[in-house]
Amino acid sequence: MSSEIYFSNNYRDLCERSGTGAGFQFEFSCSRCYDTWRSPFEPYAGERAATWLGKGVDMAWSLLGRAGGGLTSAADGLAGAGWGPARDKAFERAIGNAQGHFNRCARCTHYVCGRCWNAAQGLCLNCAPDTAAEAMAAQQRGLNDMASQRAYAVGQQAGQGYDPSMPRQLVCPQCRTETRGAAFCSGCGHHLAQSTACASCSAVVPDGAAFCPGCGSRQ
Repeated sequence: MSSEIYFSNNYRDLCERSGTGAGFQFEFSCSRCYDTWRSPFEPYAGERAATWLGKGVDMAWSLLGRAGGGLTSAADGLAGAGWGPARDKAFERAIGNAQGHFNRCARCTHYVCGRCWNAAQGLCLNCAPDTAAEAMAAQQRGLNDMASQRAYAVGQQAGQGYDPSMPRQLVCPQCRTETRGAAFCSGCGHHLAQSTACASCSAVVPDGAAFCPGCGSRQ
């Protein structure tokens, strides 16, 4: 069945083989947005007849005080033998119905729903995106790119006053709190490995030093 090939990856079998609710139903999904469509439920008459026959046999034999398992099993066997061919025919019908709800892209061969279909081009929106939507998306990308460039320039200016040679600890060695390069830990107050800069000449002042080694000013 050639049409089954196209729906081999985007359908779900919802068939019930046993019980009074036995029947056939299949769920098909759009290859682009994954929205689903379910085929109408078709009851499996063979299984329903076998179920009610089995119940009738069990009731009759129970009234007679005997077991009717043989007849019940025979009825189940007949219903089971017809399940496969009945399911295949139901699947063919379901695919025929599904093809009315999906469009097959001539380029990628995927089945998509009406919302994901470019009717003017006869292609899915993955292969032939909507021009207006693409233009708006490109406009937004341009806006975001320009905003990013300007923000990057601002960051470069701010970075002129950042001293990358100054040692910093990103995690406190005492309590393991993330410090984000601060001079003291916000979790325990521990003084982190970050040298103090002289207020006069910006030279690095060693911990505990009373005077700046660069200009001699008192710290």
